[in-house]
Amino acid sequence: MTSISISCPVNPSEDPDKVLSAIMSMFPDATVELGESGFTGTAPTLDTFAKRIRGQRILDAARSILLRNLHGSRTRMSLNKQVATVGKVSFADRNPVLGAIDVVIEGEDLEAYIDRVAPMTVDGEEVRA
Repeated sequence: MTSISISCPVNPSEDPDKVLSAIMSMFPDATVELGESGFTGTAPTLDTFAKRIRGQRILDAARSILLRNLHGSRTRMSLNKQVATVGKVSFADRNPVLGAIDVVIEGEDLEAYIDRVAPMTVDGEEVRA
């Protein structure tokens, strides 16, 4: 079974409702709570994220990040929360100034999971094994 954890800081200058909106635009089926430092929660799937990376034609970038951060039964990615407010995916650097939506994916056979979420492409077309 795969688990997806989400965390996102809320800075004093930010509206928590807008930060929540950014998270929910990527993970509409997520369950999140606001704590002292920001939002934390879980999502049952990456389905909406997968649709967005296909629509933006950034499968290779997403796949590269997920595979680069794969260590054993865990991988991670950071999404720019400002860009997420408009329903777009943009990967954030480590420790961005305003923080990011951090996503940790854990489970067995994550390479197969990554293949489903962000499959390989050839000339921009998905390649299914």
